[in-house]
Amino acid sequence: MGLTLGPFTTLSASPKAEPRAMTVAVVPQFRAEEIHRVWAPLLARVAQETGQPLTLVVAANIPAFERSMLAGEPDFVYANPYHAVLGHRAQGYVPLVRDSTLLSGLVLVRADDPIRTVAELDGKNVAFPAPNAFGASLWIRALLAEREKIHIQPVYVKTHSNAYRSVLAGLSAAAGGINLTFDQEPPEVRKSLRVLMETPGVPPHPLAAHPRVPEATRRLITDALLRLMTDRAMRELMNDIPWVNPVSADYGRDYQPLERFGLDKYVVNSAVP
Repeated sequence: MGLTLGPFTTLSASPKAEPRAMTVAVVPQFRAEEIHRVWAPLLARVAQETGQPLTLVVAANIPAFERSMLAGEPDFVYANPYHAVLGHRAQGYVPLVRDSTLLSGLVLVRADDPIRTVAELDGKNVAFPAPNAFGASLWIRALLAEREKIHIQPVYVKTHSNAYRSVLAGLSAAAGGINLTFDQEPPEVRKSLRVLMETPGVPPHPLAAHPRVPEATRRLITDALLRLMTDRAMRELMNDIPWVNPVSADYGRDYQPLERFGLDKYVVNSAVP
């Protein structure tokens, strides 16, 4: 699914060839309609500011996004922190921009559930949106196994909302999520769930560029995104992404440390070839 967003064009006696539209693939944490609502206006503004047309691409699900990224198909990806590691390893994707606020995962149970410690989840079903969703799945599963020394039965239900509702329906003892998606749930859902555990924070989702994207274009995109923080309307959109305070990203500083955490053994290879 793609939507091309480009700068305004005018007729001239000697028209200048417009640059090739570059693709921006956004990890599908939300429904496609919601991703288009948030990202399309921002990318249109970036295209207008830089003169670089951009095509928004939304995969059907997170595993499909992963396969496309690892094959190097998108020019730019908005991906989770461990995707940044996988994309850099497979294709050399270069992180450009991220938010300054660290990303933490949540383990949630029913508000009225007697479970009080994560140790009580040993052997129980826990719902996750996808195997390799970083904050809401991969990071949590690694911590439960390595730090808490418990073994859960993961159930993958495609979206964050489905994971939360799996707990409410009694299908799972707990769900993995993140603050962003949990905060966007209806009040009745939030009131019915309780945070059992919050993970340590890591640098959040970056926008990263494939190395085939010229360095000059990468700088244009980065500078435009950081500059747009001064525009009130754009700032509100970036809060939805969320980039409350966007900063330049650096792979070695921000994401390379994740390589030392042994997360590879928790990646589900059926989703990430």
